[in-house]
Amino acid sequence: MKKTVLLGALIFALSGCASTGGEQAMSGDAAAATAAINAAEAAIKKSASVDGEWRDANKKILKHAKDLASKGDYAGAIKQAKKAQFEGDMGYQQAMEQKDAKPWLF
Repeated sequence: MKKTVLLGALIFALSGCASTGGEQAMSGDAAAATAAINAAEAAIKKSASVDGEWRDANKKILKHAKDLASKGDYAGAIKQAKKAQFEGDMGYQQAMEQKDAKPWLF
């Protein structure tokens, strides 16, 4: 009897978890992808303002993220957007660290 009740409770819990996905999860993923792409664009724009934009950040990685988002691959779009944001942030940081760099003389 206890096994039957336990099994029933387990099935009930798992069925509740499975039904919470659907349209809400898909619209949430789209919103998360859009937010990630917007954050990446802001980071790239910030790095470009100090001439620190890395080569592939905007033309390849961010473009690929937008293409994936338009095709409905939100997880891939978020991953690529985070990569583009990282490159934007690091480009800005690099430009700031090296703004006073001078040639090294022997």
